Amino acid sequence: MALTSDPPSAVPLTKDPEAAAPSPTPTTSSAPADLVVVPVRHPWRWVAVAATAVLLAQFAHGLITNPGWEWDVFAAFFTTETILRAVWVTLQLTFYGTALGFAIGIVLAFMRLSANPFLRSVAFAYIWAFRSIPLIVQLLFWFNLAYLYKELSIGIPFGPSFLSFDTMGLVGEMSAAVLGLALHQAAYAAEIVRGGVLAVDEGQSQAAASLGIPRLRQLRRIVLPQAMRSILPNAANEIISLFKGTSIVSVMAIGELFYQVQVVYGRNGRVVPLLMVATAWYVLLTTALSVVQHYVERHYAKGSAR
Repeated sequence: MALTSDPPSAVPLTKDPEAAAPSPTPTTSSAPADLVVVPVRHPWRWVAVAATAVLLAQFAHGLITNPGWEWDVFAAFFTTETILRAVWVTLQLTFYGTALGFAIGIVLAFMRLSANPFLRSVAFAYIWAFRSIPLIVQLLFWFNLAYLYKELSIGIPFGPSFLSFDTMGLVGEMSAAVLGLALHQAAYAAEIVRGGVLAVDEGQSQAAASLGIPRLRQLRRIVLPQAMRSILPNAANEIISLFKGTSIVSVMAIGELFYQVQVVYGRNGRVVPLLMVATAWYVLLTTALSVVQHYVERHYAKGSAR
């Protein structure tokens, strides 16, 4: 026989009638829809924009109305055969200096990253020497190699030589310029590449090694694609600096852009418009290099969070 009883009535947990009462419904005056959103004001930003626009307008007005710029002379010489040949020489110096410089720089970078102390020491000594000596001194050294060494020979050290050749025709003006620019560029390229490789997490290589991926393939497929995002901005800066720095080879009487401009205004005395010719070509080609840099960086940025 089961004993049953009526269920007990609900007893409030508190004796305070106000606490047990339901909370009042919020009024419509505090609803988010009624809040007034005021955008942030930036008055000084517009003041800076207006001041910059005025300065640019004044500069453009001066360029157009000042007769000292001699734009007719600028237009007459901008696309002459002499200037175009000089631009081509400048591009050649930039291309060869960049290609050889970064090829040597990549080797030096991995020598510095090597576990071999001898390779690290050799790479460090090279980078230290070529970053310490001014570029103009290096160019003049290679240009005057025949004066320092009449001939070069191959044979037993401190013993008889088997083959010797005259250095007078060994290094010409153009080859001396390319050699000086490339060796100088290699020292900076090595540090740029080394910094990019060090920016990649070491765990990437360790994980690849644990999967049995060969070291060369790790470098080519895992490390370098990630390192390129750090290498490219600095490398592009160096290439543009080298492009403008080719003007220093004018001390060797090589017919690059700045040297030819000097020759022309030395004959006709039109210094300002001829300098503007060189400036315009430098700006145009630097802009083209910057556009190429943008697309290359966008290619290597695939998969990144940004």
